[in-house]
Amino acid sequence: MTPSTPWPYPRWVAHRGAGKLAPENTMSAFRLGASFGYRMFECDAKLSSDGVLFLMHDADLKRTTNAQGTGSERSMGELAQLDAGNWHSRAYAGENLPTLEALARWCLANHYFLNVEIKPTPGQEEATGRACAALMNRIWPADRVQPLFTSFKPDSLRGAMAVAPHIPRGLLVDKLADATGDADLKMAQELGCQVLVLNHALWTAELVAKVHAAGMRCSSYTVNDDWAVQRLIDLGTDGIITDRVDLFSPAV
Repeated sequence: MTPSTPWPYPRWVAHRGAGKLAPENTMSAFRLGASFGYRMFECDAKLSSDGVLFLMHDADLKRTTNAQGTGSERSMGELAQLDAGNWHSRAYAGENLPTLEALARWCLANHYFLNVEIKPTPGQEEATGRACAALMNRIWPADRVQPLFTSFKPDSLRGAMAVAPHIPRGLLVDKLADATGDADLKMAQELGCQVLVLNHALWTAELVAKVHAAGMRCSSYTVNDDWAVQRLIDLGTDGIITDRVDLFSPAV
C-alpha cells in the first residue's frame, strides 16, 4: 500500500549539491549535480548573526571554510568573504558561501526541486525554521511545487509549520527512538510531516508499510552503494539522497 496523494518530487536527491565531488553547499556543487542530470537538491540552512540564511552543515566554520568559530555568530557580509572551496581542492579556491535565497532562486530559474534541511546552530532551532518558511513565503510562487523542509530538530519543523503550513515537511531520524519506529512515526505525524527520512539502514518492510499506511512517504540518506539502493527500491521506498551523483542515474 502506498499513499494516495501524488508525490511531486523525484526519487533521487543530490546531497549538498554534488555529494563529495565539489565543495558541499556551494553553487558550484549544485551546478555540478545538475550536470549529472539531477533535478532535486538537498542543502543545509543556518542563520547568520544578522538574520540571513546561509548554506553550511557544521556549526563551526573550520571544516569547510578558511575560518574558525561559529558561523552563526558572523554577519552575512563577513561570511560572504570566506573561502568555502579551497578545503576541497584548489580547483574551487575562492568559492563563496551562498545564501539560501540564492540557491532557491537558481532552482526556480531552472525548474529544479529543493530540499532544505533546516540545520540550526544550537539554540536557534525554532528561529531557523521560521526564517526558512518566511523566505519561501516571500520568494517561492504558490503555483510551483514547493520546497521540502526537513530537519532532525522537531522545534525547527514546528517553526516552519507555524509560518508556512502549506510547505511539506519531513522528520529526519538517525536512530529510531524505539525498535518498531512507532515513536518516530508518531512524532512525524504530530509535526504534520508528509515524509519520514531515515538513515537508510533503518528501513524494514514492516516500517515502510506502516509509514505508507499512515499516508506518508519513505525517504533515505545518505545512500552511496549499489546494494543499499537496490534494497531500498525493493522495499518500495520513495526517495534516495546520495553523494554519488556520478554513479546513480536520477532517471532510474
